[in-house]
Amino acid sequence: MSPLLKSIISWLCFPAYVVQGVYVRQNSMRLSPAAGPRSGKEGDGEAGIRLLTIGDSSAAAVGIDHTSGAVGPQLARKLHASTGETVAWHISGHNSAVAGEIRDVVVPNLEPVQYTHIVIMIGMNDMKNWHGVGRWKKEFGTLLYALRTRFPEAKLYWNQAIDLSQAPALPQPLAWIMNLRKDLINRKGAQLCIERGAICIPPLSNAAPGGYCRDGFHANETGYDIWSDHMLEHFHFTPRESPAVKEYI
Repeated sequence: MSPLLKSIISWLCFPAYVVQGVYVRQNSMRLSPAAGPRSGKEGDGEAGIRLLTIGDSSAAAVGIDHTSGAVGPQLARKLHASTGETVAWHISGHNSAVAGEIRDVVVPNLEPVQYTHIVIMIGMNDMKNWHGVGRWKKEFGTLLYALRTRFPEAKLYWNQAIDLSQAPALPQPLAWIMNLRKDLINRKGAQLCIERGAICIPPLSNAAPGGYCRDGFHANETGYDIWSDHMLEHFHFTPRESPAVKEYI
């Protein structure tokens, strides 16, 4: 199905999205970000890898009790184990954040650390809030510019959204409609990554109900563990080698 057709169909389904989405939202659990430190280090001595995880509730580790199980710290531990390098990590995750808010509010207020790797976890709220592809292009695209300008030596990584029909909290046809919007966000995000020097990581394909927390939408610690493994597999890809980018060229 072409992107144009997906966009048209999703707009025709918008009334159903609103009705069912409001019901799901009213009956869903509200969870807080994980407790625990937002910065840490794996290994001794000066850090050779400085890792920033920035984005929405997934970056904030909503769905688990402690930040030690978040994607950022888990990825730091795995990078330390696989490279032997000391890895300093920092989490800057924010519930309900969209790309424009991360660009305008979060990035300008980050401490002046020269990060070597930045994992961007953003897009789900842009999709849920029905942001159009044009708005996503402007806000996510300029977020990439902002991070590249602020941290010129860092490698930037963005992970595409998964198949939402796997989330236990999302009934049909809501999940199907959201997947149409997800495909549009993923496609444009991949194009922006290749244009602006970021590495696009393809969607995690093996998310399962056992990887979701009690709200049926966010990951649990097992889910974040699987997610960090998936990211680690793509940490040495260049933008033009990413399978996700090739798929959309």
